[in-house]
Amino acid sequence: MHDPNELLAQGQAAVERLARRRYVLDPAVLEKATCARAETQAEVTRLRTELNAVSRARGRTGPPSEAEKETARALRADVQQAEAAARTAAAELHEMLLGIPHIPLDAVPSGSSEKEAVEVRRGGPPPRETGARHHTDIGESLNILDAQAAAGLSGARFSVGRGAGARLERALADFFIDMHTSEHGYTEYSVPYLVSRDTMTRTGQLPKFEQDLFRTRVGDREMFLIPTAEVPLTNLLAGRILDTRDLPYAFTACTPCFRAEAGAYGQDTRGILRLHQFEKVELVRICALEDAQEQLDLMVGHAEECLRRLELSYRVMLLPAGDLGFSARMTYDIEVWLPGSGTFREISSVSDCGTFQGRRADIRHNGKGGRKTPAATLNGSALPIGRTVAALLEQGVQEDGSVRIPEALVPYTGFREITPEEATR
Repeated sequence: MHDPNELLAQGQAAVERLARRRYVLDPAVLEKATCARAETQAEVTRLRTELNAVSRARGRTGPPSEAEKETARALRADVQQAEAAARTAAAELHEMLLGIPHIPLDAVPSGSSEKEAVEVRRGGPPPRETGARHHTDIGESLNILDAQAAAGLSGARFSVGRGAGARLERALADFFIDMHTSEHGYTEYSVPYLVSRDTMTRTGQLPKFEQDLFRTRVGDREMFLIPTAEVPLTNLLAGRILDTRDLPYAFTACTPCFRAEAGAYGQDTRGILRLHQFEKVELVRICALEDAQEQLDLMVGHAEECLRRLELSYRVMLLPAGDLGFSARMTYDIEVWLPGSGTFREISSVSDCGTFQGRRADIRHNGKGGRKTPAATLNGSALPIGRTVAALLEQGVQEDGSVRIPEALVPYTGFREITPEEATR
């Protein structure tokens, strides 16, 4: 969420910067709403001051007169009316601000789609293009993926892992969490998978992406299934004033993620790349704004390390302004090579959200001079389990149809390859 006065102070620069991410800001409408909030609050203050003065004056020379009583009654009614007007003006401005996305940093390239992302670097072994097979074909031939069973249970965009496939998923989650907690300094959390509307709003999922969320209601209680552990992890510090000396905070969790994918029909309908439910290890860091760039680079490195140890080919892309997430001001996508599709596909997205979520969630720290200032938040996936499985199958498949397991993962799987015989264990 933005400070409206800061947006207005930027003037045309704010209009142009938001236009880079295809958002049209109308400064006149914003200024009118901001002034309405200030004016109605000023009227409340004026009337309360007047009422207090009348109340202090009443009865100084004896019992209050009927005229004094009537004046006080009229002022109390005026105060109530002014307070209602102030609440309405504040709510209208708040609703307007909830819909304005973050302003991209100047270092973010212009462009409106992932096709205009800028490649930063590549890592892992050179992409292998020979012997390419789709992960669905590999998984079904090894009897470790069962799309038919998933469809029978839940319909399209769900998956069932079996035997060594299920073991591989569990191994990856443990491998990632162990790395991030023991080597990268993150604290692991177990968090709820159902959260409130307020919790979703504080990290920017609502109101913008309501159609992409799964929602449930029991009686008058409304709850949302989390689309990522970023939501509960960031909200762990909502409403808190942090000691700057304790920054940065670093959290991680492995959770299921639930996404309706309302705008993605027809995309990646085959396989396990785009599901309604999938598991993902999420990273969240909370720091002072001046440290955000350093923390972003650190998190990208943590996600890359997962891929390096799994011996997977990947590349790092800097997203253009028009392809940023709602709350982000800069994002690096890490894309893994999928030879079965002959392309790189996103496997991690690491974002610097500046103070955007900190303002919405009221996460502050004691800044310079003791001034309480919004904290910066960052988040990234490291990594999603399903997409990592797909990459391991496609990059690790051998000529005989077996799949080689990277050495770093063997202590977690208990096997070095997946063969048709081992897949049933």
